[in-house]
Amino acid sequence: MSGVKIWEENVVIPTYGIGAADKNPMFLESRVYQGSSGRIYPYPTIEKIYDEKEDKTYHAVWLENEYLKVMILPELGGRIQRAYDKTNHYDFVYYNHVIKPALVGLCGPWISGGIEFNWPQHHRPTTFSPVDYLLIENPDGSKTCRVSDVDQMYGTKGEASFTLYPGKAYIEIKGQLYNRTSTPQTFLWWANPAVPVNEHTQSIFPPDVHAVMDHGKRDVSRFPIATGIYYKHDYSEALIFPVIKTFRFRPPTWRKRVILTLLADTITRNRQESFMLPTIIFPPERSSGPGDAAISERPGTAT
Repeated sequence: MSGVKIWEENVVIPTYGIGAADKNPMFLESRVYQGSSGRIYPYPTIEKIYDEKEDKTYHAVWLENEYLKVMILPELGGRIQRAYDKTNHYDFVYYNHVIKPALVGLCGPWISGGIEFNWPQHHRPTTFSPVDYLLIENPDGSKTCRVSDVDQMYGTKGEASFTLYPGKAYIEIKGQLYNRTSTPQTFLWWANPAVPVNEHTQSIFPPDVHAVMDHGKRDVSRFPIATGIYYKHDYSEALIFPVIKTFRFRPPTWRKRVILTLLADTITRNRQESFMLPTIIFPPERSSGPGDAAISERPGTAT
């Protein structure tokens, strides 16, 4: 094919269901959630996940060009559920073949796999909830799916725009936040991609990354050489940070493979600034690991 296609289509995915939301408002300021307040009001909380799965139909948005085929699920937080490299028949983002929530989200359900988009904090409250979406055909031939949601706790509106360009083997993701209140708002904006890790996988950090921390900034360490105490572990001998044992970090080298570029904006009451968060994901030259599934495999197939 040539050019970019965008369309909507129902897909069937085996799903473990969730229970009904608690009817009572929950004021959980004293609950610690990943280093931040556990307050969720006015959102409801869900505390039940069923043990049996059944096929469920979701309304998906697809983006496709000659290199990539991408599935977005507006019903599940607007996440990228599947990102498929057509040149080597490989899911370069981990494709979870089932929807199986765990009760680790701020309001309860959270699922693994794909790319999850989080604001105004980590694993955002509506990560498992439907979002609005819009399909856009751009003058340059690219196509965009824009998903958006309004946070009920702080009044912030968040958008994520996913664009494929003709003749280009990457997904462009632009994040935009709108402060709908009269006071400054703080926020986190980050994407949570799942990548199958093996000897063929490498993750390139931007060269200006000098520190690492967890969700709540409860502890900070230097990167890539860890020093001092980090989560009760002594790195006083300036050891290489353990995460490097999982990923191979190298100077950026451009190849005709998949590049994920994240663009985000900071906002205050009267000022708006943009910044770029590039992440480069190089899929392997051949299929291996959990990404082997062919695009026609039953889970997530069209109905």
